[in-house]
Amino acid sequence: MAERKHAKQVTQKSAKSTTVSGKTSKGFTDEERAAMKERARELKAEARADKNKADGERDVLAKIAEMKGPDRAMAKRLHAVITASAPALSPKTWYGMPAYARDGKVVCYFQSAQKFNTRYATFGFSDAANIDKGAMWPTSFALKELTAADEARIGALVKKAVS
Repeated sequence: MAERKHAKQVTQKSAKSTTVSGKTSKGFTDEERAAMKERARELKAEARADKNKADGERDVLAKIAEMKGPDRAMAKRLHAVITASAPALSPKTWYGMPAYARDGKVVCYFQSAQKFNTRYATFGFSDAANIDKGAMWPTSFALKELTAADEARIGALVKKAVS
């Protein structure tokens, strides 16, 4: 029994994050850990009940309301543009971010600058989006503000993404 206990302690010690060079890894940032925990809660909520569009919209609007200043204003406008351009998409949260899905798969999302303390917000598409053009195409856009022209471009991209 003592041998098993000792072996378990050795295993636990060796399981700590170390690299080949022997240096300890810093692991995930606080923001990354928070996003993973948020995603786990989202998956549990989805598993408990088939979330309908109204529940997803409520969750997205709550996340948008938590945002600060320009990010909140952009997220509100993006929500309006996306829901008008592609009514078939269902709003939902994804790693704590507003996202829009078809058949349960996220097509596009908005990441506020405050989410990971970056200098700009991001509007992006997943691989479920039908935006392929040639051998290379953009899948995300940095946003500092939204103009009417930007909204029109995003609306067109979202329509293409679900086509």
